[in-house]
Amino acid sequence: MVAITYDIEIPSSIPAAKMFKAVVLDADTLIPKIMPQAIKNVEILEGDGGVGTVKIIHFGEGSQYKSAKHRFDAVDTENLTYSYTVVEGDAFADVIESITYHVKIVPTEDGGCICKNRSIYHTKGGVEINEEKIKEGKERAMQMFKAIEAYLQANPDA
Repeated sequence: MVAITYDIEIPSSIPAAKMFKAVVLDADTLIPKIMPQAIKNVEILEGDGGVGTVKIIHFGEGSQYKSAKHRFDAVDTENLTYSYTVVEGDAFADVIESITYHVKIVPTEDGGCICKNRSIYHTKGGVEINEEKIKEGKERAMQMFKAIEAYLQANPDA
């Protein structure tokens, strides 16, 4: 198995704790609400919503994929960190074993934040991942983060 890692940092004007709540704690209901073309709904398969919980994400009409299974690995609400692993999905084909994501929301001096996201792709049997696929993943992450940011700006009491 080969591991390919990439990092992305996305700045925001939203305070870190508020962004963390939206991106991590409220994501299962918030993202289908603001981006139904991307995510139709999220269903818990095992667990109580905490660490160890396994969820299936059903993608929306705008996606070329149907679903992905996520395992909730860790959360630290004080340090604003979150980790999860995509363990199954029709996008994996015969190339990817799993993808682990480590997310950290860092406060900035201006009252906003930076979302730091590390993605680790574990491939099957030494298979190389197309750079375009990684670029697509980065763009989707950026779009989702920016959609959440726009929603929070438009709904300050959310």
